[in-house]
Formats: sequence, C-alpha cells, structure tokens
Amino acid sequence: MAPGAHTVAVIGTGKIGELMLSGLLRAGWPVDRLLATTRRQSRAEEIATRYGVRVVDNLVAVAEADVVAVSVKPQDADALLDEIGPKVPADKLVVSLCAGLPTNFFARRLPDGTPVIRVMTNTPALVDEAMTAISAGVHATAAHLALAEEMFRPLGATIRVPESQQDAVTALSGSGPAYFYLLVEAMIDAGILLGLPRQVAHELIVQTAIGSAVMLRDSGEHPVKLREAVTSPAGTTISAIRELENHGVRAALLAALEAARDRAREIAAQND
Repeated sequence: MAPGAHTVAVIGTGKIGELMLSGLLRAGWPVDRLLATTRRQSRAEEIATRYGVRVVDNLVAVAEADVVAVSVKPQDADALLDEIGPKVPADKLVVSLCAGLPTNFFARRLPDGTPVIRVMTNTPALVDEAMTAISAGVHATAAHLALAEEMFRPLGATIRVPESQQDAVTALSGSGPAYFYLLVEAMIDAGILLGLPRQVAHELIVQTAIGSAVMLRDSGEHPVKLREAVTSPAGTTISAIRELENHGVRAALLAALEAARDRAREIAAQND
C-alpha cells in the first residue's frame, strides 16, 4: 500500500493517537489523507498547528475516513461507540489502540461484520523504534492485517499475535519502556552513590543501554550468552549479579509483569 492510499482518522489524539499521527506524517502520508479528533478545542488547535491536519468531530471523521483508528482511554470507549457505532459502515476498518479492550468489545457495538484490528504499540514510536503487536478480530481479513501493518511499520517493528496474547503484550512491551526507564534511573543514582557526576553517570548508562539493545537485536545471540560474555569468574559482574539475585530482581520482574497483565484483564472486565 502506498502511503496515503487510504484516509485515516485518529479518534482521540492523546499521547498514543499523536504518536500514530506523527509517525504516518514522517512516513510520507499526505496531510490531506489524515484526520484527527479531540475532546478539547485547545488541543484541536494545538494538533492542527503542529501537524497541519484537519481536526474534525467524530462523526465527520467516521464519514470521511477509510480507516478509523480509535485511541481514546478505555473508560471512554463505550460512550464513543454509542456516538459513532450506528454511523460506521460495516466495511470500514476500525483499528483499536485502547489498552485492554478486546475486539469483541467493539464488535458488539458496531454493525455486524465490521472488521476490527487490535493494536498495542509503545512510546518509542516517537523515535521510530516502537514495538507494535497486531491482532485480527473475527471479521478482519489478511488484507486488513496488511493495511494495519503498513500503518504502524513507520513507527518501528510490527508483529502479528493471536488476540489471546494481547494482555501479555501490553504487560511486556506496551508498558515495557517504563521498566527500562526505571532501571536506568536506578543505575544513574547508583553511579552518583559511587562518586560519579550525574551527567557522566547518565551518559555511561544510556550509551550502555543503547549498545546492549543493538547487540541483542543484531547479534542473534541468546541474552544468557551475551551476559555470560561479560561475566568473568570471581569478577565484578558476577558479584553484582549475585546481589541482584539475592534481592529477588528476577522474581520481582516476573511478578510485575503478571500484575500488568492482570490489570489489562481487569480493564477489559470493567468495560465489558
């Protein structure tokens, strides 16, 4: 699909909606093939000024777009679908970026047969390094999945997963950037404790994180093998790893991701 072959409306241009909008523009999507909606007039003016896209109301967006990307808060999705559901033609693709909401949440509120794609992306979309997981609803075809991939590929990498895995995706990669930022924050604090200036500690850790991520991506090696390459017998690294294990860091991560997964399920149940 050439950029701009479809008109895309982003309904709810908050943080994630704006990420998608800006990514499409960076990929060469024509500005006249993009629409946006917001709840506040001040936000509408901000989006129109920043990106040059036309900001319209929800019903105009549904009428004019080929693809409706819903990016509102999960608790606002029910009211939105009450408003737009009767106006959505059954052949129009609906893409949901609403964390925790399954495609059948939309299917029950849209005309029978409406194709729905569920998407979970993350904030590194800002630098075109997002991880985006895409799942097809009951009526979505291979062509719909391909269209969704073309829309989100400019933001980074994409992967297709069964919808049953989306809550785990939310916990792992959707929330994942926050875990890395917390780790980097803690390591910078440790560097200060060890006597380094904050800026020096920041530069050391950020570049180490970037280099480690590139090695993970490009080397093809298992993370255990890469870790072992840094871990000499009776050396500094194994001493640090022993302390991490003594403090239950691995178990804490497992519990944290389970908690995020469970919260995603709770969101779906609360909005069912």
